[in-house]
Amino acid sequence: MSEENNIEYGKLTKRIVFTENDHRHAKLTVRLKHDNIRQSEFFRSIITGYLNQDERICSYIDDIKPQSKKKKEKSKSLIQQGNNNLENFGFSEKELSNIFDIIEEEHPDL
Repeated sequence: MSEENNIEYGKLTKRIVFTENDHRHAKLTVRLKHDNIRQSEFFRSIITGYLNQDERICSYIDDIKPQSKKKKEKSKSLIQQGNNNLENFGFSEKELSNIFDIIEEEHPDL
Protein backbone atom coordinates (compact mmCIF):
# COMPACT_ATOMS: atom_id res chain seq x y z
CA MET A 1 0.00 0.00 0.00
CA SER A 2 1.36 3.43 -0.86
CA GLU A 3 1.98 6.09 1.75
CA GLU A 4 -0.82 8.23 0.24
CA ASN A 5 -3.45 5.77 1.45
CA ASN A 6 -2.23 6.02 5.06
CA ILE A 7 -2.92 9.75 5.36
CA GLU A 8 -5.86 10.53 7.64
CA TYR A 9 -8.37 13.11 6.49
CA GLY A 10 -8.22 16.33 8.53
CA LYS A 11 -4.59 15.88 9.55
CA LEU A 12 -3.03 17.81 6.68
CA THR A 13 -2.78 21.58 6.70
CA LYS A 14 -3.91 23.59 3.71
CA ARG A 15 -3.05 27.12 2.65
CA ILE A 16 -5.88 29.50 1.86
CA VAL A 17 -4.55 32.24 -0.38
CA PHE A 18 -6.17 35.17 -2.14
CA THR A 19 -4.98 38.49 -3.47
CA GLU A 20 -5.94 41.98 -2.40
CA ASN A 21 -4.70 45.41 -3.43
CA ASP A 22 -1.93 47.08 -1.45
CA HIS A 23 -4.15 49.80 0.04
CA ARG A 24 -6.69 47.37 1.54
CA HIS A 25 -3.86 45.12 2.74
CA ALA A 26 -2.24 48.07 4.50
CA LYS A 27 -5.57 49.06 6.09
CA LEU A 28 -6.10 45.48 7.29
CA THR A 29 -2.59 45.35 8.73
CA VAL A 30 -3.13 48.62 10.63
CA ARG A 31 -6.55 47.51 11.97
CA LEU A 32 -5.18 44.15 13.11
CA LYS A 33 -2.22 45.82 14.78
CA HIS A 34 -4.59 48.28 16.48
CA ASP A 35 -6.74 45.40 17.77
CA ASN A 36 -3.64 43.35 18.67
CA ILE A 37 -4.73 40.41 16.50
CA ARG A 38 -2.45 38.42 14.21
CA GLN A 39 -3.61 38.00 10.62
CA SER A 40 -3.75 34.20 10.91
CA GLU A 41 -5.73 34.46 14.16
CA PHE A 42 -8.19 36.84 12.50
CA PHE A 43 -8.87 34.62 9.49
CA ARG A 44 -9.07 31.43 11.55
CA SER A 45 -11.58 33.10 13.89
CA ILE A 46 -13.73 34.27 11.00
CA ILE A 47 -13.64 30.82 9.40
CA THR A 48 -14.54 29.17 12.73
CA GLY A 49 -17.47 31.53 13.22
CA TYR A 50 -18.70 30.85 9.71
CA LEU A 51 -18.40 27.08 10.04
CA ASN A 52 -20.08 27.12 13.48
CA GLN A 53 -22.88 29.29 12.10
CA ASP A 54 -22.21 32.14 14.54
CA GLU A 55 -25.27 34.36 14.19
CA ARG A 56 -23.16 37.54 13.98
CA ILE A 57 -21.20 36.24 11.02
CA CYS A 58 -24.23 34.59 9.43
CA SER A 59 -26.07 37.89 9.56
CA TYR A 60 -23.22 39.58 7.71
CA ILE A 61 -22.99 36.73 5.18
CA ASP A 62 -26.74 37.04 4.56
CA ASP A 63 -26.17 40.71 3.76
CA ILE A 64 -23.39 40.06 1.25
CA LYS A 65 -24.36 36.77 -0.40
CA PRO A 66 -26.00 36.96 -3.79
CA GLN A 67 -29.77 36.83 -3.26
CA SER A 68 -32.71 38.69 -4.60
CA LYS A 69 -34.01 41.54 -2.45
CA LYS A 70 -37.26 39.66 -1.94
CA LYS A 71 -35.45 36.54 -0.70
CA LYS A 72 -33.21 38.62 1.62
CA GLU A 73 -36.24 40.35 3.13
CA LYS A 74 -38.01 37.04 3.65
CA SER A 75 -34.90 35.50 5.24
CA LYS A 76 -34.50 38.43 7.64
CA SER A 77 -38.20 38.29 8.46
CA LEU A 78 -38.04 34.57 9.27
CA ILE A 79 -34.95 35.03 11.46
CA GLN A 80 -36.64 37.88 13.32
CA GLN A 81 -39.79 35.78 13.71
CA GLY A 82 -37.75 32.93 15.17
CA ASN A 83 -35.99 35.27 17.58
CA ASN A 84 -39.31 36.78 18.65
CA ASN A 85 -40.77 33.31 19.22
CA LEU A 86 -37.87 32.39 21.50
CA GLU A 87 -38.31 35.63 23.46
CA ASN A 88 -42.06 35.00 23.71
CA PHE A 89 -41.39 31.65 25.39
CA GLY A 90 -39.35 33.48 28.03
CA PHE A 91 -36.05 31.64 27.53
CA SER A 92 -32.91 33.38 28.69
CA GLU A 93 -29.71 33.23 26.60
CA LYS A 94 -28.23 30.71 29.04
CA GLU A 95 -31.34 28.53 28.86
CA LEU A 96 -31.26 28.60 25.07
CA SER A 97 -27.65 27.44 25.01
CA ASN A 98 -28.52 24.63 27.43
CA ILE A 99 -31.93 23.71 26.00
CA PHE A 100 -31.17 19.99 25.72
CA ASP A 101 -29.97 19.85 29.33
CA ILE A 102 -33.21 21.50 30.43
CA ILE A 103 -35.28 19.00 28.44
CA GLU A 104 -33.32 16.14 29.96
CA GLU A 105 -33.93 17.48 33.47
CA GLU A 106 -37.66 17.80 32.81
CA HIS A 107 -37.99 14.44 31.04
CA PRO A 108 -35.23 12.04 32.15
CA ASP A 109 -36.97 9.10 30.48
CA LEU A 110 -36.38 10.47 26.97
